Amino acid sequence: MSRLTDTALTALAPAIWGSTYIVTTQLLPPGLPLTVAALRALPAGLLLLLIVRRLPFGAWWWKSAVLGPLNFSLFWACLFVSAYRLPGGVAATVGAIQPLIVIVLARLVLGAPVRMLAIAGGLAGMAGVALLVLTPQAALDPLGILAGLGGAVSMACGTVMSRKWKPPVSPLTFTAWQLTAGGVLLAPFALALEPALPLPTLPNLIGFAYLGLIGAALTYILWFRGLSRLEPAAVSALGFLSPLVAVLLGWSLLGQSLDTLQITGVVVVLASVWISQRAQAGAGR
Repeated sequence: MSRLTDTALTALAPAIWGSTYIVTTQLLPPGLPLTVAALRALPAGLLLLLIVRRLPFGAWWWKSAVLGPLNFSLFWACLFVSAYRLPGGVAATVGAIQPLIVIVLARLVLGAPVRMLAIAGGLAGMAGVALLVLTPQAALDPLGILAGLGGAVSMACGTVMSRKWKPPVSPLTFTAWQLTAGGVLLAPFALALEPALPLPTLPNLIGFAYLGLIGAALTYILWFRGLSRLEPAAVSALGFLSPLVAVLLGWSLLGQSLDTLQITGVVVVLASVWISQRAQAGAGR
């Protein structure tokens, strides 16, 4: 399969993640971020385990217990803290530093070369996300900033270590292990720190099914498949598509505004993704 096809399939994951905001706000009960995260991860992970019928073995028990929190539990917890304490634009802009962190970690852990074109693509992506979502009234909260950075570091570590350890199983099985591990870790915190989930309505059930089956199971299968075939820096840069899709969905489905700066941000984000892919494709050649 060609690199272009691998990139396009992997890009579907962050594009679908961009729908998380609209699904959460329109279909799910408010004020239960950890519960929503646990219900997004654990049922999907258990369902995939039933499909693959294969548990971790040997060192993959502890490796899954490390990667599950990095890619899901810790990442989502930091993401929610950042989202609650910061305006959405600031949180998204802080999180957009992740591809640059991946470049540094890939150098330290994998020995991957640092390419200036990839750094330029990462910086352009951050600028594009800022144009898309940042407003002049945005306020800064130190704890929210730290949580946003923590989430970016967590996902970056999970991305690089997923590539380094090279799981000896299919992306489907690898996703099942991690979703289950992440959900198991999230569940006790959700039960202890948040009120009980109210009786779900039909829209709630649709929202949970979408986030679990499509927004978690399918997307992470595509994401880990991409990590097995593409460079971590190339995969991580595709994450810029998530806020882009979120803004476009808000504009097309919720009637939110899309001004000149945001349109410029759309162009800059797409350019940054193209630059990042060119940098890594050149490295591969």
